[in-house]
Amino acid sequence: MFDLTGKVALVTGAAQGMGRAMALALAEAGADTLLVDRNEEGLRATGASIEGWGRRAVVAPCDVSDPARIRELFKRLDAEFDRIDFLGNVAGDGILASPEEVSLEDVERCWRNLVLGRFCMCQEAGRRMLAAGRGSIVNIGSLASITALGRGHIAYSMAMGGVAQMTRELSTEWAGRGVRVNAILPAQVVNPGLEKRMSENPSLRDKYISGIPAGRLGQPDDIRGLAVFLASDASSWITGTLIPMDGGSLAANAGATMGRKK
Repeated sequence: MFDLTGKVALVTGAAQGMGRAMALALAEAGADTLLVDRNEEGLRATGASIEGWGRRAVVAPCDVSDPARIRELFKRLDAEFDRIDFLGNVAGDGILASPEEVSLEDVERCWRNLVLGRFCMCQEAGRRMLAAGRGSIVNIGSLASITALGRGHIAYSMAMGGVAQMTRELSTEWAGRGVRVNAILPAQVVNPGLEKRMSENPSLRDKYISGIPAGRLGQPDDIRGLAVFLASDASSWITGTLIPMDGGSLAANAGATMGRKK
């Protein structure tokens, strides 16, 4: 049920972090991939790893906040593969600024990165999947999609809330026509941006971990199994879900006492 042989996956943010981990996992399960990111050097490194397993990997640098670039990207997909079975919507930059100080221009830029671009990706992939009568889309959201983070996340959280509702609406519109749409909501997953914030504020790491019952930060590879599951027939009756990937964070309230290994 987890075999992706013969399927084509498009993954954004594939140069590093969760996007790279997702693309590698899908390829390891048998999928050919179109790899998308602004970082061409990182894309080529991901592609080389995939080709080392005998799978096909096409590198496609693209700014996924730009609908015109996205439409050109899908023309390339058609030329290279003429099908799409899975879309992993991972890429997208956030903005950190307090609600009283953030500029409207930054709010709009965050929205274009995380909502408009992802919807355009879903729309282009969805049209092709609907024509084929099958397909799976995964949007990467955040715990900020459904809970508040504070610490200047207002623009990011508003956008991620949009990603959650977009996922629900698309799943409702397309479920009866063979296309599934789900979202993964990570807690703090280690990436260069998070590492930079924690180096600037060393107390952040302990604060994050204090709210994670599993007792550790997330790693990009934590997404691998979940991505393959949602791309495969093993999840054929799962759509419209918002799946936390958070070490138990969402289950524990602010006053919870975490059980730790002794």
